[in-house]
Amino acid sequence: MRKKNIFPVRHRMVFGTFILALIVLFDRILISVAKDPISNDLSLNDKQMGWILSIFALGYALFQTPSGYLADKFGARKILTIVVSLWSLFTALTGAVYNFITLLIVRFIFGAGEAGAFPSMARAIYSWIPLKERGIVNGINFSGGRIGAAIALPVVAWLIELTSWRVSFLILGAIGIVWAVIWHSWFRDSPSDHPDISIDELNYIQNNIQESSSSAETKNISFSKMFKSKTIWLLMGQYFSSNFTFFFCLTWLFPHLRIKYNLDAIEAGFYSSAPLIFGAIGNWVSGFLVDYIYKKNHWSLSRKIPAIIGFSLATIGIISSIYMKEVSGAVIFISIAVFGADMTLSPSWSACVDIGKEHSGTVSGTMNMAGNLGSFFTALAFPYMMAFTGSSLPFFFLAAALNLLAIPMWLAVKPQTPLELT
Repeated sequence: MRKKNIFPVRHRMVFGTFILALIVLFDRILISVAKDPISNDLSLNDKQMGWILSIFALGYALFQTPSGYLADKFGARKILTIVVSLWSLFTALTGAVYNFITLLIVRFIFGAGEAGAFPSMARAIYSWIPLKERGIVNGINFSGGRIGAAIALPVVAWLIELTSWRVSFLILGAIGIVWAVIWHSWFRDSPSDHPDISIDELNYIQNNIQESSSSAETKNISFSKMFKSKTIWLLMGQYFSSNFTFFFCLTWLFPHLRIKYNLDAIEAGFYSSAPLIFGAIGNWVSGFLVDYIYKKNHWSLSRKIPAIIGFSLATIGIISSIYMKEVSGAVIFISIAVFGADMTLSPSWSACVDIGKEHSGTVSGTMNMAGNLGSFFTALAFPYMMAFTGSSLPFFFLAAALNLLAIPMWLAVKPQTPLELT
């Protein structure tokens, strides 16, 4: 007989995915903090480092849809175990590179491995999390990434000074392997298969998630139907804009602040972490708002309103930041921009699960593919636009324009209309 649990099993699952999100961004941002020692050791210039930072995003983007499809087909338990182990191995191998080409190859495969993280989480959320809880769950998961990155900036700067950049990559790779082993031993793809779940919780989950489309589980997804969907392209476009803003914080914000305001590494780490903390808060606020509006029987508005508010704040924050003479003022407005950009994540991923249903891994992976093409262009646009114009202003104006364009995209999205993909 199943026991009644004080702490529901689905909440334990969310705690596990929250920790994974911490690890994802911790591993991802390490390369930015280690930019100077890596550049010095391997004799790399800023344009080469731009390619190193962006090649991750390219690998990450290209493998989003395939990894989401695999999560739908084989389950989040197996796929997350494999991809976390893969990228953790290549995190550790980053410490063994010896020139530009080897670093480029390792970072591309690292990105391909990380591609499976959030689409697999989306598939787990479809099976485990009721509709009215998805906003806050997505908010919690993405806030984990921001908190992980915020902690990583000063901690990794300290770790690199204490050991070396090579040893730092090895340590973080080992942490990911430990998570993968625990996840595989504990998680189950279906709530009914989990030995710890109570009858009451199982009934609650089964009565409050969306029903699968008729026989869809046994049919192959039609990618041509998916890419003919207007909603898919709208979600892809707005997520490109969101990631273009946020990925700057994971790549060039640390070196940008350090050079522009003449900061040491640890000072730059603390200032660069502030926007990421605001991003985490933006995820929580947005997740709460998504669920609050949904419970008022406004399904479509529960996704649109938080996203539109977020993109508006991102536009205002980016434009305001470029006129600040002091580092504190610039960081305050960049933090407002990242707060806004991260407000768009919970509605975006909730909408993907809404319209994708049992194909939510594939749909969310496709949206995330477009978003990380935005990340790819961010990492290259900043150094190349700086070299071409001699100023960072054109880059920030471009980021603001993309956020502004995302608002009419959200006005046209219909999250309450599921896609027919088989």
